Order: sequence, then C-alpha cells, then structure tokens
Amino acid sequence: MDRHDIDMAAARFRADGRGFIRRTPLWQLPGAALGVDCAEVWLKLEHLQVSGSFKARGMYNRLLANPIPPAGVIVASGGNAGIATAAAARALGVPCEVFVPTVSSPAKQQKLRELGARVVVTGAVYAEALEACLGRQRETGALLTHAYDQPEVVAGAGTIALEIEEQGGRTPDAVLVSVGGGGLIAGIAAWFASRSRVIALEPELAPTLYRARAAGRPEDVAVGGIAADSLGAKRVGAIAWELAQRHVADALLLPDEAIRAAQLALWKEFKLAVEPAAALGLAALLARAYVPRAEETVTLVVCGANLDPATLS
Repeated sequence: MDRHDIDMAAARFRADGRGFIRRTPLWQLPGAALGVDCAEVWLKLEHLQVSGSFKARGMYNRLLANPIPPAGVIVASGGNAGIATAAAARALGVPCEVFVPTVSSPAKQQKLRELGARVVVTGAVYAEALEACLGRQRETGALLTHAYDQPEVVAGAGTIALEIEEQGGRTPDAVLVSVGGGGLIAGIAAWFASRSRVIALEPELAPTLYRARAAGRPEDVAVGGIAADSLGAKRVGAIAWELAQRHVADALLLPDEAIRAAQLALWKEFKLAVEPAAALGLAALLARAYVPRAEETVTLVVCGANLDPATLS
C-alpha cells in the first residue's frame, strides 16, 4: 500500500461517471478560532461525504476495482462501513447485506434499511458480527468489503490525504486521525509517508493501536465507551499495523469526557453535527493531549456524522 494505490483510487473516482464520491471541503482556520495556540487548524470536513462518513471512499473503491457477483456485496460493520457499502451498492445497482453488532446505533441501522440493505443484527461487538458475516459470505459468494483491512479500502481512505495536500497547497505539519480498525489512518499515513506527523487518536476504552504499539504486535482488546459504535474494532488491522510502524508518529488516548466535550463544542461553536469518533482531533487539542508548536499547522479529519441529532442537546 503506497501513494500509487491512492492515486489509482482517485483516478477511479474521477473516471466514474456517477460522481458518487465528493471532494469534501477543507476548512482552514487560525488556531485561535478553536482556542488552540498554533498557526492554523485545518478541518477536513469528511462528515459531508456521501453516506455521512469517510468510509464511502474505501467501499466504493473496493466495488469499482472488483467484479461484483450476482449475490452482490456483504460487509460487517458497526454502522459507517455498512452505510457506505449500502450506498455504494445502491449507486451501482447491486444487492447488499450488512451484519452489525448490537452496539450499533438505531439511527445507523435505520439508515442502512433506508438504503435498501438487508440488515442482520448479531453479536455484542464488531468481531462477532464479522464472524457471522464471513460465514454468510462463504455461503453466497458475495463480494466482501472489510470495514478497514483491505488494500482498496485503505487506498480509498487515502484519497482524503491527497485532497488535503491539494486543497491546502502544502503538507500540514501534523494530521490527527481517529482510529478504530485503522483503515483511515493507514490510508493517510501511506499518502503523507512521514512528510507530515500523523498522530493516532483513540478512546481510552478502545485502545487497539495504542495497545499494539505497547505490545509490539496487534492483540485483541476489550472495547466500549462513547465511540464504540464506530471505533469498536477489537484488533487493529494488519495493513494499518504495518503502515503505522513506519509512518505514524504517536498514538494518544482520550477519555470519553474529553471526546464528548469536543463533540458538543463542534456543534455549539461551529454548527458541525458529528459523531463522537469525529471529535477526537479537537478533543486532543483542547485536552492538550497533543500540544502543537506555535508555528504549526494541524489538520483534524472530521470523519463522520451518522448520529442521532438529539444527542447534541
């Protein structure tokens, strides 16, 4: 997985006549606008992507790059990868089946059904839903889209970094990225490849990459907390682990209280209605888990907006 794969994904998106993938805005603000002592903070507003999260890029790239059998596509997902796969399948006119764990939010399950997917709710966590999904895939022969651990999925996510560099006119000094299974940070790290400092952010209650770095290898962890429906993978993906060892500068943990405070701040101060997973970047800055230099430009990837709006009251 490298910049060539990401360039190929971007070329597929440009060549696709449906215009399914959006080029989301890059909001460039002085650090002071967010109460941060640095030169600039760039917000990549990927919550405005088709299907409400960055996942659309990887799932659509996976479908465009492979023949789709009559059974269509199948995925296990806490919500966002399933929503993205269902939206991509609908755009291409193929069937879609999604396995979600019970922790997945009702709002996300409803969205899946609205997109025409067959939804199977099974297992307490993502890993259990994935096991059931793999069994079903062996029966039907459907094309499997993995939430984070396939090259096409990672390359699709990496097109976010390509856009950040194009829209900003340069590479930022640091990029703060939320991590669940690691597909997003893997794609971003593959693009910037140490030209920017890529920082992994995880909830304290879902420390997959943090624990892998401490152990020297991926290992299963218990997951829970406010962002578990989208950052609930119990083990970091193999692709993410390989790239993180080379191109991720640090992995930081954040408490649920800081994540929730940042989520509410994005809504109250900027009217950005995003899910908890999308707020980890601001949480890291406001809680001073990541302290930028005064001259630094920091990018936050605002990765998803599939939430119940009532939770922002």
